[in-house]
Amino acid sequence: MRDLSGIVKAYDVRGLVGEQLDTDVVRDLGAAFARLVGGPAVVIGHDMRESSPGFASAFAEGVTAQGVDAVSIGLASTDMLYFASGKLNLPGAMFTASHNPAQYNGIKLCRAGAAPVGQDSGLTEIREMVEQGVPEFLGARGSVSERDLLTDYAAYLRGLVDLTGIRPLKIAVDAGNGMGGYTVPEVFKGLPIEVVPMYFELDGNFPNHEANPLDPKNIVDLQAKVREIGADAGIAFDGDADRCFVVDANGDPVSPSAITALVAVRELAKEPGGTIIHNLITSKGVPEIVAEHGGKPVRTRVGHSFIKQTMAETGAIFGGEHSAHYYFRDFWRADTGMLAAMHVLAALGEQDKSLAEITRDFARYAASGEINSTVHDQADRLAAIKAAFGGRDGVTLDELDGLTIELPDGSWFNLRASNTEPLLRLNIEAKDAEAVAALRDEVLAIVRA
Repeated sequence: MRDLSGIVKAYDVRGLVGEQLDTDVVRDLGAAFARLVGGPAVVIGHDMRESSPGFASAFAEGVTAQGVDAVSIGLASTDMLYFASGKLNLPGAMFTASHNPAQYNGIKLCRAGAAPVGQDSGLTEIREMVEQGVPEFLGARGSVSERDLLTDYAAYLRGLVDLTGIRPLKIAVDAGNGMGGYTVPEVFKGLPIEVVPMYFELDGNFPNHEANPLDPKNIVDLQAKVREIGADAGIAFDGDADRCFVVDANGDPVSPSAITALVAVRELAKEPGGTIIHNLITSKGVPEIVAEHGGKPVRTRVGHSFIKQTMAETGAIFGGEHSAHYYFRDFWRADTGMLAAMHVLAALGEQDKSLAEITRDFARYAASGEINSTVHDQADRLAAIKAAFGGRDGVTLDELDGLTIELPDGSWFNLRASNTEPLLRLNIEAKDAEAVAALRDEVLAIVRA
């Protein structure tokens, strides 16, 4: 019996090409997914990795072997696949390993309307089906058809954020040799935006840098380019272009929490009193700003399936994560870095202020960024932190996702276990960098003892 425990993750399928993922496994995953979702069809997209077209074809073979049609949209960003799932009202499969290195690939799955598929919403059943052997379908095979949706995707986004009337902007865009190099030219075509492209050549070997803009070393080139050309801002996309990261005209990174607050304020202006979702490692400035603008902030666990579920339950208009994932009700509650980037450019182009001036209002506290520690016993270290801080006067504690502790001076930290690695992930926020450093040293001394 096959064992897929190494590749079926909490939210997707991901593994080493050839060793963990091959066409046979992918074909069976396609068949299992078709059985899970039923007919009439599944829409399939893929990124620029060398293995992606072949895997997409194998997946389609598995789907059609179960009597379900396959609709191929070819090259796509992940949010373009979500658009296809929403527009066509079909389940979808996106072949990408996002920001992971070239030797990896994976599959992000969704139900019709871009509804998430995770361990608790279908992935476990798919894994069990493949491990035990997918039952043969005895009826007629499905068919494979092709659709080109890039133009429709761009037009849909441009209908959500109108950039036609903004002042002219010069923007450096680092696609990291990922799918942003495919989608950005179409989305920004004809707008008053001069795009200075960086690494737009589609190359799944990532010859310039890893396609993970949350790692500071991967935005160094973008920061230098922004300063060199006098750009109004810089935008970096990850490999499958579902996340975006922003730097201002000085080349300084803009916190994803500040972007969450900026977009939330814009969405609340359109729909006063709306609900905004933020995960528990987002700056506490986000719920403060949402409330100040008449919105209702709702806190959730880290992870897209929790965000999307809570958005559905609350009717939220927008949601943001500190990992630079941004979710929009009007985009089927799916995450799209492109739409978030368009909001930033609209905010910048509708006034004369610089991006640094605009976002200064949304960045109220100092933060550590995510700090990972390899530990042998995650539960033991979490218990040690709880014991060390839990009995202090004025300390509040909750365990919605890992352990979140707020101190009397307003500083807080969250410590939570990784789903896939022997890591504890620490995020800290405080009034200034010195307070962040002091709290970091205190917590890590216990975690790494």
